[in-house]
Amino acid sequence: MIARIWRGITLREKADDYLAYLDRTGLADYAKVPGNRGVTVLRRVQGEHCEFMLISLWDSMGAVHKFAGENPEKAVYYPEDEQYLLQMEPLVRHYEVAGQIPPSEMPDEKQGSVKPIA
Repeated sequence: MIARIWRGITLREKADDYLAYLDRTGLADYAKVPGNRGVTVLRRVQGEHCEFMLISLWDSMGAVHKFAGENPEKAVYYPEDEQYLLQMEPLVRHYEVAGQIPPSEMPDEKQGSVKPIA
C-alpha cells in the first residue's frame, strides 16, 4: 500500500471554503480511481494561516498513476486552487505503508505491535 502526502496552506479566513472546494474536486476524484483506499484530511490553524495535509492511500503506485498521471511525484492542482492556496508546492511525497493497527485491533496498555501490511 502507498501513502501519497500533499500539503497546502490557505489564509485562515478561506479555510472552510477551501475544504468545501477540496471535497468537490480532489477528494471526489480520489474516490473515483480504482485502487484508492481513502483519504485523511488534516487541518492545522496557525495564526492567519491554515495548513491542510491530505494523506491518501493507494493499492500501488500503478493506482497512483491512474490519479496523478505520468509523473506521480507532481502535485495535482485544480483551476480554482490559486484562489485559495498561498503557494503551489510542486511535489508530493509517497511512502510505502510499512504497518498499520486497525482500530478494532488496538492493543491494551500491556501489549501491542504494529501489523505489517502484506
